[in-house]
Formats: sequence, C-alpha cells, structure tokens
Amino acid sequence: MEEDSTAGKITLLAWLKKRITSILGLLLAVAIVVTVAIVYKRDPDVFTRLQGYGYLGAFVISVILNATIILPVSNVVLMTAIGVTVPYPWLVGVLGGIAAGFGEMTGYLAGRSGRGILAKNRIYTRIEGWVKKWGWAAVFLLSIVPFAFDVVGITAGALRMPVWRFMLACALGRIIFYVGAIYLAVAGIKVLPWL
Repeated sequence: MEEDSTAGKITLLAWLKKRITSILGLLLAVAIVVTVAIVYKRDPDVFTRLQGYGYLGAFVISVILNATIILPVSNVVLMTAIGVTVPYPWLVGVLGGIAAGFGEMTGYLAGRSGRGILAKNRIYTRIEGWVKKWGWAAVFLLSIVPFAFDVVGITAGALRMPVWRFMLACALGRIIFYVGAIYLAVAGIKVLPWL
C-alpha cells in the first residue's frame, strides 16, 4: 500500500517537472498580455509619447505591440511614422523587426504550453501544415505578411520549433516587412509632399 503511494507521488512529481516549463511559459505570456493591456487602458497615449524616442521608441513599441493582439493600434503604422522622421529609416525597420522576434514569444510560449488553444481551428490546422512542411521558412514568409501572425507563433511553439529558429525567422521577416513599409512611406512623402 505504501509503495502505491510512493509510486503515485513519483509519477505526480515527474508530471509536474515535465509540465512546469510549459505552465510557466503560459503564465508569462498571459502576464505580459495583461500588463500591456492595463498600461494601454490607463494611458492610451503611451505609444504617441514613445514615438518621440526615435529608434529606442520603435524598438519598445514593436516589442509591446507584437506581444499582444488586443491593442487597437497597428505596429506597422507606428513603425512607418517613426521611420519617416529619423535620419536612418532602415534602422527603424531593423530594430522593429528584432523587437518583433522578442514580442512574438508570447504566442510561441502559449503554443509550447499546449496546442489545445487553437487545435480545432481551421486556420491553425492550415498553418500547422505549412510549418510542419516548411519549418522556419514558413515562419519567415508568414512574418513578412504578419496578419494573424500570433497563430504562427502558437503553432511553432506547439510543434516545438527551436526558439532561436522561430525568433530569427520572425525577426528577419519583420525586418523586410517594416523596412519595405517605411521606404514606401518615405517615397510617398517625396512624391506627395503635401501629405
């Protein structure tokens, strides 16, 4: 009888050790999203003020807005607004892309904690197929067109893609996206100077 109790404790302990990283990752992702939402609710002008910090502001804005999808602010609009006001617009795109890799870790961590979050969703199933087949290349290509990218992060986490691969593919794709958007805006301002 005592052996059954000891075996049960060992099994529970082994299960906890196996799941603790996933549980902590999910709790961290939720904490980040909730914190960002609270900060934004208390001070909706926080992003306007951050724009005044140029390159550093671009980095911080990109981390925050890529960490959550619940804020009604477009990160590409803010990256572009900063990029057209600084001497090196490409640097805003590079810093914003690197920051996006960090910010998207919330979705990745949520996926690492368990794929049950979206497993029955049709979009998730399609993206999962792409990520299984193409790996980091799918993450890279989908980050260039970042609409609903959180699903990609969750999928990569659920499929246990190495974190460095996910972050690198995400950052490189976002760098291309941000630099392209910023230079389109810069060209638009030159062509239509009254804007």
